[in-house]
Amino acid sequence: MNKPAIRVEHVNPFINSTKETFLKMVGIPATPGKLTLKNESGIGYDISGIIGISGMAKGMISLSFPKTTALAVTNKFVGTAHQAIHDDTIDAIGELANIVAGYAKKELGALNINISLPSVVMGENHKVKEPKDVFAFVVPFSTDLGGFDLAVSLKSES
Repeated sequence: MNKPAIRVEHVNPFINSTKETFLKMVGIPATPGKLTLKNESGIGYDISGIIGISGMAKGMISLSFPKTTALAVTNKFVGTAHQAIHDDTIDAIGELANIVAGYAKKELGALNINISLPSVVMGENHKVKEPKDVFAFVVPFSTDLGGFDLAVSLKSES
């Protein structure tokens, strides 16, 4: 059985699911910027939700936020009013990444992917490093609550 090659088109379901998730679950539009290949000089983040991907494609996706955006987005998503990063914030970032991956999985049926449980990484100016030998794309998003990045890193499983 031939394995499908990973193409930029495989990122579109994640972009669409991010827009849908923010509109339906957070109640705000999230506008994608220009899709680019990820490089090492990316900005640092304060909190990232990460989902592993396996199946006919493997890699990961991440939603990465500066602290102020993460707090504003999760307060709106959960209906809280925390002034600092809280357990609810951490859980909500992981859940948002999980929802984005779940919605996208439906559109990627040909890749027969599975998604992991979410992991959340915190730390001022951290960087999310994708697995080696993958196509890594980043899409900056803007919202009324601040900006964040979606990174999609995939490769065909041989």
